[in-house]
Amino acid sequence: MTDTTADTATPDIATTDAAAFHSPVIDWFDEHARDLPWRRPEAGAWGVMVSEFMLQQTPVSRVLPVYEQWMARWPRPADLAADAPGEAVRAWGRLGYPRRALRLHGAAQAIAERHGGDVPRDHGQLLSLPGIGEYTAAAVASFAYGQRHAVLDTNVRRVFARAASGVQYPPTATTASERRLARTLLPDDEATAARWAAASMELGALLCTAKNEDCSRCPIASRCAWRLAGKPAHEGPVRRGQTYAGTDRQVRGKLLAVLREAVAPVEQSALDAVWHEPVQRARALDGLVADGLVEPLGNGVYRLPLS
Repeated sequence: MTDTTADTATPDIATTDAAAFHSPVIDWFDEHARDLPWRRPEAGAWGVMVSEFMLQQTPVSRVLPVYEQWMARWPRPADLAADAPGEAVRAWGRLGYPRRALRLHGAAQAIAERHGGDVPRDHGQLLSLPGIGEYTAAAVASFAYGQRHAVLDTNVRRVFARAASGVQYPPTATTASERRLARTLLPDDEATAARWAAASMELGALLCTAKNEDCSRCPIASRCAWRLAGKPAHEGPVRRGQTYAGTDRQVRGKLLAVLREAVAPVEQSALDAVWHEPVQRARALDGLVADGLVEPLGNGVYRLPLS
């Protein structure tokens, strides 16, 4: 990922003693971690990978039922690879950002073709899979295989920004200094590093949240640079939530819902009925076709992709 935010110097963690963060956070995680299906041993590396695709920009509560259905239907990458990509889009349901379903299908095909059907352990091989970026490769290598990698999702970045850098929020895009900080904070031992990655992520998800941090329950509150500084307010651009109502995303979702629920190709008239504004509706449908999420058959008939 290319940095798009101005870089800043990495804080001097030597004075903070990075190791002092590890045990409290990991001990807290051992006691308070949620029992999530992709954390169970039977999930395997494929279960971890599926969860990481689904959890991008989507809360756990929405992912859980779709994940369970997905894994029951496609317990191994080869099972998904053998099915049509449109079926992945159908099963994705209303998780949002459905291109993730196509990318996961593409990754499953690559795993089946190049790696004998097993999710590779090697970080470089993970990165070479379709749809796998820096974060997902590190997460799968760490959570599935217990390797030592800096796993920087939004929750982890927020914990590190507050605890080590003393600011309320991290930059909008991941910076080089954040990566250096993450590597500095990473325990030397592989198993401990993997546990730290999961624990710091859970801390950000449950306690050190974006809007309602619970410092009274935080295991590192006494060491948190942001709290010790008096919780200075964020000085960067105003952080606004994403809108949905009335956007092309909403129209795309409505169009895909018709196609997902259909057992046969869908005529244009059925798609026209879901949104009143013809220009926006046409733009959304064109975007779905361009993204490979919808296949036009001619004569105003559409279906989910078969190949």
